[in-house]
Amino acid sequence: MPQISKQLLIVLVLFFTSLHSFSQEEASKTKFWDNVRFGGGLGLNFGDGFFSTTVAPSAIYQFDAKMALGVGLNATFNNRKNIYKSTILGGSLIGLYNIVTTIQLSAEYEQLNVNRRYDVNLNLPNDNYWAPALFLGAGYRTGNVIFGVRYDVLYDEDSSIYADAWAPFVRFYF
Repeated sequence: MPQISKQLLIVLVLFFTSLHSFSQEEASKTKFWDNVRFGGGLGLNFGDGFFSTTVAPSAIYQFDAKMALGVGLNATFNNRKNIYKSTILGGSLIGLYNIVTTIQLSAEYEQLNVNRRYDVNLNLPNDNYWAPALFLGAGYRTGNVIFGVRYDVLYDEDSSIYADAWAPFVRFYF
């Protein structure tokens, strides 16, 4: 076999081998992304001298019809006129388990950095601290939306950003 033919054969074998590997890699990537669902939450509160907004995107990997794990981000801004302003940033890990199609259990660990600045007239020191939360919850699932309640087992009245350990939620994933 001439030298050029051997080289051409080697190049063709390598090309088709890499093409086959690339196809398998693309198929596994596609399969992975087919199981990823995106969602999260938005919040808006306002009242007499108070304003709060939250953006909390998240993504989960759906292992099967019952089990999913994911991550989330949280960005919150609060303003109580003439009292304080706070910025809260952090993330979370979430596990979801569907007992049946309509009932979903959840466990979510959240770690938030709270930066609170008080009005200068109050003579209070500014705060900057980490606030952990571990929520255990249950919800009713209808399509892509889950309505439920969750309980923060790490709730601390002095440092939690939430008013109570019990909190209702609406969660959605597409």
